[in-house]
Amino acid sequence: MAKRLILLSALLLVACAIYIGLGAEGAWRFLLPYRATKLASMLLVGIGLSVATVLFQTITANRILTPSVMGFDALYVMVLTVLVHVLGGVGYASLPAALLFAMNVAGMTVLGMLLFGLLQKGARGDIMRLVLTGLILGILLRSVTEFLQRMIDPAEFQMVQSVSFARFTQVEPSLLALSALVTLPALALAWGMRNRLDVLGLGDATATGLGENPKSGQAQALVLICILVAASTALVGPMSGGGGSFFGLIVTALAHVITPSERHRILLPSAALTGCIILVGGQTVMERLLDLTTPLTVVIELIGGILFLVLLVKRKRA
Repeated sequence: MAKRLILLSALLLVACAIYIGLGAEGAWRFLLPYRATKLASMLLVGIGLSVATVLFQTITANRILTPSVMGFDALYVMVLTVLVHVLGGVGYASLPAALLFAMNVAGMTVLGMLLFGLLQKGARGDIMRLVLTGLILGILLRSVTEFLQRMIDPAEFQMVQSVSFARFTQVEPSLLALSALVTLPALALAWGMRNRLDVLGLGDATATGLGENPKSGQAQALVLICILVAASTALVGPMSGGGGSFFGLIVTALAHVITPSERHRILLPSAALTGCIILVGGQTVMERLLDLTTPLTVVIELIGGILFLVLLVKRKRA
């Protein structure tokens, strides 16, 4: 497994080098900080969302679910739509970026904890309550968003649409620093839980027999999931334009194939490296080779949707 992690690390370094150097024209003193900021945002988001998905699938014992059932993406777009509707395009544009970041992180974290509280009240097997509640909440938030978008000016509507997909070309360095201050401690805590996560993945009964409190461990993991997803979404925008993000699903599925282990000391770095390779490599192809302005998330959703159907059929046959 160590050799495979080293190989993934080497692939990521190559992808980063290609992204920084490919098609570089002009003064490096201007070009390097610009590309380095975008690269850092992709690495931060890739690691954060990948780790959050691994944690979520561990505590729910389901490899198909991702944290997107919380409705983070729908809440993010609705908050921005409400601000544009109330303040207008000029008023929204004049808001400090740090204030918007703090509002989004706080709102999404509170939403996630309230939604995940339903899971804590019931048995672990009652996962359908969480899934259905999240899906219904997402539909409600998107309906409110669509209603408000029909009432705003077309120019303001275009402003909302521009932030409805994750874009790594519009990251502000100040927000990158704030996101790192939120994400890095959460990642450190998640790594510190790696042995406990191994026990939690065995089931509540087995974990209790081994001296682990399942409810306490799940609650701590849920807090970290909310923080990681909220910080990533507030930094670059939602990783999906529809009902749910398939980025985490793709990452974890590949991580289990590349490093077939249930040990989180292997799975966590494997998923993090895989997520970063997908974002950096995909952005390089879309931006440098194909010269397309289409958000990478659109392609990820297409591939992820196909993978989701394949996993469903595979589970049904098993």
